[in-house]
Amino acid sequence: MRVIVTGGAGFIGSALVRYLVLDKGYEVLTIDALTYAGCEDSLKAVGNCDNHRFLKANICDRVAMNAAIADFQPDRIMHLAAESHVDRSITGAADFIYTNVVGTFTLLEVTRGYWNGLDADAKAAFRFLHVSTDEVYGSLGDEGLFEETTPYDPSSPYSASKAASDHLAKAWERTYGLPIVVSNCSNNYGPYHFPEKLIPLTILNALAGKTLPVYGTGDNVRDWLFVDDHARALDIIIENGRVGETYNVGGRNERRNIDVVRRICAVLDELVPTDAPRENLIEFVTDRPGHDARYAIDATKLENELGWRATENFDTGIEKTVRWYLDNEWWWRALRDRYDGERLGLSTVKESA
Repeated sequence: MRVIVTGGAGFIGSALVRYLVLDKGYEVLTIDALTYAGCEDSLKAVGNCDNHRFLKANICDRVAMNAAIADFQPDRIMHLAAESHVDRSITGAADFIYTNVVGTFTLLEVTRGYWNGLDADAKAAFRFLHVSTDEVYGSLGDEGLFEETTPYDPSSPYSASKAASDHLAKAWERTYGLPIVVSNCSNNYGPYHFPEKLIPLTILNALAGKTLPVYGTGDNVRDWLFVDDHARALDIIIENGRVGETYNVGGRNERRNIDVVRRICAVLDELVPTDAPRENLIEFVTDRPGHDARYAIDATKLENELGWRATENFDTGIEKTVRWYLDNEWWWRALRDRYDGERLGLSTVKESA
């Protein structure tokens, strides 16, 4: 099996690459532009594997994508490359439109040309998985879950750009017959997570004795999915998912943001005790614009149709995550030196407020 993974040096992408190379034994070509959140060190575990190659390239570069796909001759393409941070999209939406919309269009067109040139058997076996987010669905109230049929209602430039890319992928399947499957996932967490996101930011700030910024009152709810569970789900979806279908991937682990932060503090207090509880470091900061109140995924279709189950609950997953950051300063220290731990977009939020 020959698989191209775009965005494979990112958080979810690198977890997927490690799984495909080390656990599945597939031939994998990782394509990543190594922008701010791409980290080649996240692929260190597969760096010496004969069944893995790495290409630094941007999905918006049609010439580079044509050459890579023509040379590698993939059986599958798993498309994860994206700008993915809501705060960054608020202060700089252009990069999100370019990468997530134009980049996805470019990759779809290049893939369509490659697929049309395959023989009948290879054409029938080929699959393209477009990986997206639950944020395209907008915000839930206190009740209900996002289903695959939930209307799109994005709130941020990031989620709008991902919604646009989802529509492109589905249109290329319907119009051109390109064998595409789409997945939408809930919030991921786990090892190798770029330290601007809530969970790694909280872990590293708490270790350093810095304040733990929480937006608003911390009542926003997210459904948390351990990244290795997600990687397994993506492999199952591209292997057995029906062409033209969407599959939601969720961990069934809803938590308020404030409870996530408090749980991390409790785990750290147990593993690395200090004189005062780290919960005392929590600081509520001005909320960001368009902050969705609640996300929650209904993964019933994936569970019943394809047999996937999350293996980690939030408590087991968060302890594994905290322990990983304690044991792997070699990975996060250089990134942390580039980024001081302030919530991104905060100054813009304050000005708008």
